[in-house]
Amino acid sequence: MREFGYQRVFDVPGAVALLGADPDARYLGGGTNLVDLMKAGVERPALLVDVRELPLDRIEITADGGLRIGATVTNSDLAAHPEVRRRYPALAQAVLAGASGQLRNMATVGGNLLQRTRCGYFADLTKPCNKRAPGSGCPAIAGEHHNHAILGASEHCVAVHPSDMGVALAAFDAVVSYETAEGPGELTLAEFYRPVGDTPHLETALPPGALITAVSLPPVAVAAASRYRKVRERASYAFAIGSIAAALDVRDDTVHEVRLAFGAVASRPWRAREAERVLTGGPASAEAFAAAADAELAAAEALPDNGYKVTLMRNLVVALLTELTEEAAR
Repeated sequence: MREFGYQRVFDVPGAVALLGADPDARYLGGGTNLVDLMKAGVERPALLVDVRELPLDRIEITADGGLRIGATVTNSDLAAHPEVRRRYPALAQAVLAGASGQLRNMATVGGNLLQRTRCGYFADLTKPCNKRAPGSGCPAIAGEHHNHAILGASEHCVAVHPSDMGVALAAFDAVVSYETAEGPGELTLAEFYRPVGDTPHLETALPPGALITAVSLPPVAVAAASRYRKVRERASYAFAIGSIAAALDVRDDTVHEVRLAFGAVASRPWRAREAERVLTGGPASAEAFAAAADAELAAAEALPDNGYKVTLMRNLVVALLTELTEEAAR
């Protein structure tokens, strides 16, 4: 057992200073992912900096009508917040689809964004893994990969990002705020997660030692008509094999605006921009929804045992957009 230090902090500058002084330190929120990785030996921090007491636990309406969600807001509080449920229902649904109630009570928004893949090879120290040990290889490509990536992967890694929350945030153009010793910064969610490429161990664009302080959602009128749908291998407490966050504005049987993001198909939440482009201004029909899904999934590169995800995601797009269209007509 490796010993490690523990320190609770009460202000953001103090937290950032501790990480700056020790590159082997890690921020500790709810610990629902980090502690598991420590038990497995994947993460071996010298110091845990407990950020739960930082004043980052509020959800506020912004001046432009969006929402600012503090990094230490728990997943349970996020899903239950009336403004989240009213303005961004897909986000509340996504959070409730992830983990158990007990874990949601502990897990934080900032930690959710930073959770690491659940690929079995990543968590097994007896196996090579480019994400854990750069240059060692990716055994999932020739091994167990039925729940691995079909979009945006590379020969170096085919793992998927496990977050449900992140999929909804991607659909609504969320912005991540962070603090460093040099001052504050922001990244759109599209910038936040790095492409896999040949450096799968570099998962985000956060500067070293940066502390996530908030996630902001811009005002998105169509988000009020949104849903999240998750397919998993058992009814509860399981990671997705495919998921979708969708928002749709249909007027006179025409798609005026649409937002789509996919989960469990790539190393990051996947914004389906090609499908959005194909749909916008066109008919709101099952045939059009299927064509848009096909356009997005044309770039899919399935492995021998995960090609089913292409069909699954196509069916999810058609089913959920049809459901939203029918609701809009009532």
